[in-house]
Amino acid sequence: MSQGEAARLTLIGGPTASGKSARALELAERTGAVIINADSQQLYAGLRVLSARPDAEEEARAEHRLYGVAAGDDPWSVGRWVRAVEDLLDEIGGRPAVLVGGTGLYFTALTRGLADIPPVPDAVRQAVEADYDRVGETAFRQRLAGVDPEAAARIEANDRQRLIRAMAVATHTGRALSDWQADTRPILSPGRWTGQLILPEREALYTACDARCAVMLERGALGEVRALMDQGLSPALPVMKAVGVRELAAHLRGETSREEALAQMRQATRNYAKRQLTWFRNQMPDWERI
Repeated sequence: MSQGEAARLTLIGGPTASGKSARALELAERTGAVIINADSQQLYAGLRVLSARPDAEEEARAEHRLYGVAAGDDPWSVGRWVRAVEDLLDEIGGRPAVLVGGTGLYFTALTRGLADIPPVPDAVRQAVEADYDRVGETAFRQRLAGVDPEAAARIEANDRQRLIRAMAVATHTGRALSDWQADTRPILSPGRWTGQLILPEREALYTACDARCAVMLERGALGEVRALMDQGLSPALPVMKAVGVRELAAHLRGETSREEALAQMRQATRNYAKRQLTWFRNQMPDWERI
């Protein structure tokens, strides 16, 4: 990726409703950079409103790439996104680029590498989940320390998902997740990029999340969800797990009122933002804080 790596790259991460897109647009207008999407929900064409994708006016102010490129029944993996970014960076050559979004794993894959870990069968993962629920976090973490001591020490308290993931990989492959990850190499060469995190104070962020949800309803979020439901898509697809889809779908089925759906959507959005805040603070300690 010699041409792509020669470009000046700015990575901007942070939780939803934090102002990442506005900062990326300002930088792109000032430097002539291409804006590249680094948010898994903004990949989907059917989620323009619910994912808070840049609108047509914003897209006209700077070149935007990898926004709305996927159909609802076409799930994108982290690896697929990374390959698309590599191709884009080669395509734009020496032009600067701004990669902006809230999907932390995308940034990790670029800056630390993407481990080529074999997929874990559902049966193995479900068995590990059942074991976690049966013995509790303390005992489970002790068991994990026996097969992957680095992961057991590194993973934060109450992070059920990552603890289960580490144990499931070790169980299925016979090799510690930490060992798989240690074999990776960064996609972007060190020194070719800078990282910025937009991390508002929590209460201000929650207020912004609540306001954004109300605006989404006004701008057609219900219509987006209705269109997804009309396609008969599997609930297991990533597009159907996007924040707000489940809550608004329940309203469209007549299970909740519009007001209840909005309240639930706001709570889900705040929960999501909180998880993103925690993730970025823990995983990107060296990035510039804004």
